[in-house]
Amino acid sequence: MAAPDPFIGRDILNGQFQVLQKIGSGGMGAVYKALQPQMNRMVAVKILHPKLTNRPDLASRFRREARAMSHLTHPNTVKVFVYGELEDGSLYIVMEFLEGKNLNQTVRAEGPMAPDRAVRILSQVCNALEEAHRAGIIHRDLKPENIFLCQQGGMKDFAKVLDFGLAKVTEREMRPGSLILTQEGMVFGTPEFMSPEQAQGKTLGPASDIYSLAVILYECLTGKLPFESKNALDYIMLHVSAVPTPISEKANKEFSPLLWPVIKKALSKKPEDRFASALDFGEALKAAIAGATEMPAPAGSDAPMPSLHQPSVPAENERASSKKPTMPLSTPMPQLVQQPEAQPPRKSPTGLIIGIAVGFMILGMAITAVAMTMLGR
Repeated sequence: MAAPDPFIGRDILNGQFQVLQKIGSGGMGAVYKALQPQMNRMVAVKILHPKLTNRPDLASRFRREARAMSHLTHPNTVKVFVYGELEDGSLYIVMEFLEGKNLNQTVRAEGPMAPDRAVRILSQVCNALEEAHRAGIIHRDLKPENIFLCQQGGMKDFAKVLDFGLAKVTEREMRPGSLILTQEGMVFGTPEFMSPEQAQGKTLGPASDIYSLAVILYECLTGKLPFESKNALDYIMLHVSAVPTPISEKANKEFSPLLWPVIKKALSKKPEDRFASALDFGEALKAAIAGATEMPAPAGSDAPMPSLHQPSVPAENERASSKKPTMPLSTPMPQLVQQPEAQPPRKSPTGLIIGIAVGFMILGMAITAVAMTMLGR
């Protein structure tokens, strides 16, 4: 018989929060629904397993997520109210409690979205990412499961960006003495939505998130991914080298004439060929839906993006359950929201860092073979 959860029914932080029930769990910790009596509101409390707090890498990752998210104030980013350490040493993050469905659940239940609805949702995400990018934060794990749809202020399909657990932050966002795990060539994230540079373990900037967002939009519009595969390593190779099928061919329907050129630009293999900012991407999408036939002028501020020339920070994958294969690097943390319905688990390959390294060796050999064949023609 399983031992009772020690947090359920417990008052934490000197009675500020009353833990009511568990709404998700994983190998690293759990998420609980809690009442904050003084504010008369429900919150979500994410708690790292006490036994893991002595792991510097995991504890640093947890603090990094909390610190990154606490600096973001955009209404389309899930709010962090407070974070820290409990009396027993457990690390926690208190966040807003959301009710609704994530984007993956919505598309699975309702099918491909109408373009105006999909762009309305994704443009909100672009605005949230613009703030994060200007704060020196790259999400690195954008996917439909990390975009939550709820109602706010009477507005339906109000998007909330979740789970900055894989976020890469610049040194100015780190506390003095924080552990920065840096190693080039490491790949962390979700293969279906990785940018080519992320798939190759390169240094990431805002353009990487823009690419991932374009893949998400592609799936919203067609119900399918730009590239289809049955294993994670194939996804990595496809993102690096394959040309995506136009959305009209994949969905077998016509779209506004500028919509595919905008998405195609965001899916460019080279980061410098994509939009200069998430804001520019969002404005181009709205122009396409409005019937424009030419790319709009950049809408971003003249203020430069912060420097992001530090190596990617390894962290575990938090991919939630869905229909597509994933590349988990550890037991995933749950989402920070109440899930309204159960979903079948993904079929996930279990290769860890060694498997990824072998995969890159295979990828390197494949690319070399192609190059030799081309030179021989």
